[in-house]
Amino acid sequence: MSQTISALIAAHDASAPAIGAPDRDWLTYGGLRDLASSVTETLHGIGIGCGDRVAIVLPNGPEMATAFFTIAHAATTAPLNPAYREEEYEFYLEDLKAKALVVAHDYDGPALPAARKFGVAIVRLSFDVDGPAGAFTLSAESKLGACDTAAPGADDVALILHTSGTTSRPKIVPLLQSNVCASARNIQKSLALTPDDRCLSVMPLFHIHGLIAAVSASLAAGGQISCAPGFNALRFFAQLDAIKPTWYTAVPTMHQAILARAERNSEVIANANLRFLRSSSASLPAPVMKSLVETFGAPVVEAYGMTEATHQMCCNPLPPRAQKPGSVGVAAGPEVRIAHEADDKLVDNSTIGEIVISGPAVTPGYEGNPKANEGAFFESGGQRWFRTGDQGAFDDEGYLNLTGRLKEIINRGGEKISPLEVDAVMLGHPEIAQVVCFAVPHDKLGEDIAAAVVLKEGSALDERAIRDFTAQHVTAFKVPRSVVLLDEIPKGATGKIQRIGMAKKLGLTA
Repeated sequence: MSQTISALIAAHDASAPAIGAPDRDWLTYGGLRDLASSVTETLHGIGIGCGDRVAIVLPNGPEMATAFFTIAHAATTAPLNPAYREEEYEFYLEDLKAKALVVAHDYDGPALPAARKFGVAIVRLSFDVDGPAGAFTLSAESKLGACDTAAPGADDVALILHTSGTTSRPKIVPLLQSNVCASARNIQKSLALTPDDRCLSVMPLFHIHGLIAAVSASLAAGGQISCAPGFNALRFFAQLDAIKPTWYTAVPTMHQAILARAERNSEVIANANLRFLRSSSASLPAPVMKSLVETFGAPVVEAYGMTEATHQMCCNPLPPRAQKPGSVGVAAGPEVRIAHEADDKLVDNSTIGEIVISGPAVTPGYEGNPKANEGAFFESGGQRWFRTGDQGAFDDEGYLNLTGRLKEIINRGGEKISPLEVDAVMLGHPEIAQVVCFAVPHDKLGEDIAAAVVLKEGSALDERAIRDFTAQHVTAFKVPRSVVLLDEIPKGATGKIQRIGMAKKLGLTA
């Protein structure tokens, strides 16, 4: 089986719908293959070919999905957040060594001066709103000369993303054509996706979760994917009603926003035909998982992924196997083991330690960063293992339970606190809608624990009541020293809550 992105869609029924969008006609698989051929020809004519890096700055939607998928037939894609500022674009375009930048035909934003500063070619994308969703044409301001017109192979880089860089300079993660294919097929298998499945895509498509789980896995299955212009909790139920997906995938904060509006949309939910719901990119609190199951009457499949694994590593299985609240499921692609946190030794999977992975979906390594690679990879048992930086252990049925991010574990004067554990306890209060626990500096202990809390509508809980409730369920040193009540918890660009840096964002540092 060929391990290239073009091979993922090569055999699907040409007349079957592939890419859609609310209020748009469907682009068929035949149309998608034709588009890939046209994009390849156009890029070669501009002077962009195999190995050349093409940054993509487009709004969420079907054209972003097809731009990623078709440009990867000819070159290396590098999707970037459309909300970046000019200096951020300067950093990423220079760091990526981008040869071209794809933007919308009418785009006049900060990516343009950044690209021109480094001589990056500007390529404009145009589409007909009355045409099939995702169909587009490209045009360039200038030609770049000769390029490598060979079709990318399994070992060529298909996709480049950066790590989030919350505590250090973001690292470049190159993902091969074979990495993308392996992960797409892993997700297709774990979700039992078929051509009858339809995904509602609400994840940002400059992020690994949306690109691989929503787009690539759906296309690998010959299924349909309807691309919304991003996540909007106020529009979600109208989209659910109009598109009638069999599944969607989102981050926990999105699921929580959906639940907050579920009661007033009970009729839509009753008529929904969801086979399952999927959650990934952050730990899904057990109470949220239970509420989703009760609300939608469908299994909730929590998955565990990261950029360096081309997204999915573990996944809660579909029925008849159990979906365990608080667990990220069983290994679902890469081989997943537990390693000692301080040396290069695998340990028993029931022991709490660092989660490590190995297999064809794992990046070959960070680009231009030998120091990071030395710390992230090790050899054991004839295999190359990647350290995820996460801590956890497997139960006796092979389900992985995360106990925290090693960098996020709070060291309170030598007493270790998993913020995930305290999150779950606090969410057990019926009046708490969202919570994130995080480290704050302490002059004697080094670190202490604090919590940011969003209350449910109408609640009059105060900090004292929240701390008293928490103290009933955890030992005293795990009770947050301070509780900040917020209308909304600050999130990153992909909707994920980042514990590291939260204290600074909320003004809790000296």
